[in-house]
Amino acid sequence: MAGGLSAMLKQSTLVHLCFAISFFTSGLIINTVQCILYVGLKPFNKHLYRTIGYYLCYSFYSQLVFLADWWSNTTLNLYISDEDMKHCGTEHVLLLMNHTYEIDWLIGWMFCEKVRVLGNCKAYAKKVIQYIPTIGWAWKFAEFVFLERSFEKDREIIGHQITEILDYPDPVWLLLNAEGTRFTESKHAASVKFAEEKGMVPLKHHLIPRTKGFTASLPYLREKCPAVLDIQLAICKDSAVKPTIFNILNGKPITAHMCVRRFPTKSLPEREEDAAAWLQNLFREKDRMQDSFHRHGNFFTDSGITERPKVTLHRRPTTLLNTAFWAVATLTPMLYYLVRLLFSGEILYFSIGVGILFAFYMLMVKAIGMSKISKASSYGAVKGQRDANGQQANPAEGVAQTSTESAKDK
Repeated sequence: MAGGLSAMLKQSTLVHLCFAISFFTSGLIINTVQCILYVGLKPFNKHLYRTIGYYLCYSFYSQLVFLADWWSNTTLNLYISDEDMKHCGTEHVLLLMNHTYEIDWLIGWMFCEKVRVLGNCKAYAKKVIQYIPTIGWAWKFAEFVFLERSFEKDREIIGHQITEILDYPDPVWLLLNAEGTRFTESKHAASVKFAEEKGMVPLKHHLIPRTKGFTASLPYLREKCPAVLDIQLAICKDSAVKPTIFNILNGKPITAHMCVRRFPTKSLPEREEDAAAWLQNLFREKDRMQDSFHRHGNFFTDSGITERPKVTLHRRPTTLLNTAFWAVATLTPMLYYLVRLLFSGEILYFSIGVGILFAFYMLMVKAIGMSKISKASSYGAVKGQRDANGQQANPAEGVAQTSTESAKDK
């Protein structure tokens, strides 16, 4: 009986709407504080600004981690050596992660939250994202690497932003999706065709990675960024619950598996061509790992990668307490005034109340829709379009999520 009631509440549109009201309202409050600190504190004490900014971003992001950890009881199984685990959360790193699932970013945030770096997670992102209310504004104040679609401009942006980021007082994890777009069957077919035409090794579970963003970043990473973390995420294909935001929101548990390997930055090739070849080889290894997982249920049976012990990362109460705080702080006044508007007896006030509820509902629907694989951008797939180097765009490479990465890898 209790389980049925819990499932009904978790699938209730009204409950989802309450979460949306709390999340977006808290986001605007956090954005306002970020803006005040950006103008009033950052010019005088950058380190204090960034320290406070960590907690503000954590408070915002962890509401989404709460959905995975506590609302849906999603499990994250981590495969990592003891030595690599000791470094997690203690140093600046560049993350290289496969871009396969609708919720891969959320599973990544679960990992980051458990090693205490969620508030300092950053990524290479399209410049237009910084104008999106709440999440885009939060990323802008948190100094994400926002890129344009000109490689010459982006090379300068990368150098400047990475130098700024590595000056943070606490560890920063910077994500680069080298595939440039989320995996789909149509994009994979184009990727295989491109690889065959260029004499490259086709990948079975990934798109051919773009290397320009990676090779342009390396010179700035060597001095202050000790390591590159390769993250391979896999979810069973025959899982009864598909890895979607909608299922997470409806409280359905997902089991995710993540293999993490640490590569010291100093061990990576210095020449641009060699670094590009290293990244290509890394993705061939990742492809074998993914194939091994889908065939045998683990990353190591026939991938040639040394087996790592499994670690189950348990959820922390901080995400629950933070979400509960924002629910009380935002829903109490918001619902009070909405009820007054809806039951005021005045058509105007009633219309305003309905309009506010509808606006929050549409924000929720839009946010869920943006994460869907079917909504992925197709930049780079348009016939005749040019890439960041002015070369003919490679249709295998889809969205320019990090537009610095060329359509040609070599």
